[in-house]
Amino acid sequence: MAEVHHCDLAIVGGGLAGGLLALAIHQRRPDLDLRLVEESDHFGGNHVWSFFAADVAPENRWLIAPLVSYGWAGYDVVFPGHARTIDQHYYSIESERLDQRIRQRLAPAALMTGQRVLAVARDGVMLAGGDRIAAKGVIDARGPADLGQLDLGWQKFVGHEYDLADPHEIDRPTVMDATVSQAEGYRFVYCLPFTATRMFIEDTYYSDTPDLDGPGLGARIHAYAALRGWAPERLLREEAGVLPVAMDGDFESYWKSGGAGVAKAGMRAGLFHPMTGYSLPDAVRLAALVAGTDDLSGAALHDLTLDHARQLWRARGFYRILARMLFRAAEPAERYRVLERFYRLDPGLIGRFYAGNTTMPDKIRILSGKPPVPITRAVAALAGFGGGAR
Repeated sequence: MAEVHHCDLAIVGGGLAGGLLALAIHQRRPDLDLRLVEESDHFGGNHVWSFFAADVAPENRWLIAPLVSYGWAGYDVVFPGHARTIDQHYYSIESERLDQRIRQRLAPAALMTGQRVLAVARDGVMLAGGDRIAAKGVIDARGPADLGQLDLGWQKFVGHEYDLADPHEIDRPTVMDATVSQAEGYRFVYCLPFTATRMFIEDTYYSDTPDLDGPGLGARIHAYAALRGWAPERLLREEAGVLPVAMDGDFESYWKSGGAGVAKAGMRAGLFHPMTGYSLPDAVRLAALVAGTDDLSGAALHDLTLDHARQLWRARGFYRILARMLFRAAEPAERYRVLERFYRLDPGLIGRFYAGNTTMPDKIRILSGKPPVPITRAVAALAGFGGGAR
């Protein structure tokens, strides 16, 4: 027989954005009757999320610090004509740790796993088995809405975590090794040394299409490990992803495509860095914002999350311009030059860029000097750019 579950707030989607929302709200409002609804049998999926220290404001670190699995005091970047160590802290979170934290902090009744969602409204959720959640407020954090409303490039990746036969002798991450082949667009390999014999290797590239050749990228990872002299003994984790890189688009239509009148979080709200596709910094900001508000009704949450996402979309036109320059003004095999030039700049500027806090002097510095793409192609790429809240 169908059952109605009554609660104060339902969060639909137990990935990064939904999980952080649940943890933040429970921390600030432990009296709240909360439900976290997830289709799979665990929270967080299968991911390693990494971030720079500057990505999370000091006042919000209480939320993210308990989730950190690994941390380093600096990281390396390597390009054909430039290599550098940047002395800024870098951290990684494993999805298993997010799942563990959610189960430790939230009451068992709040954890609704294995639930396929049929429909979401601002005051309720319909489940596939016939059960219904009646809530005073609902936030939808299930992943992207209709990405066809946006003009996108793509960042695609496959990552393997290995137990190695011998110590790798690497003491900090390589966030970008772009000395690899650049035939299909800006490509780099990303390495995280978790322990002396555990290494996470990810093959990533910026591409014009979202198609992902998992076996092909896996073969590249094996070849890269062999080149570095690393002998994998056991595959511990394999993950893959395709992230949107926003060049332009109709934000209002995108928002409505994810459910008109319903509060949203994460990718579904358009809360991701336009140039990288990364969503962790925005997920932390929104979780802290929602946890600090008094009115958690469906209507108030919709207005709060829409206004927040809309303001960020408007403020990030500069990043969409840069994405457009990367994809439309640079030949695929030459795109690495844009990032190679960027990584010669001040570490503070680099940190603010990834955090989405680029200042006006930063923008001037990024655009000054000899451009890494042909001027005529840059002008053509910018033709018709909207850049606003459209």
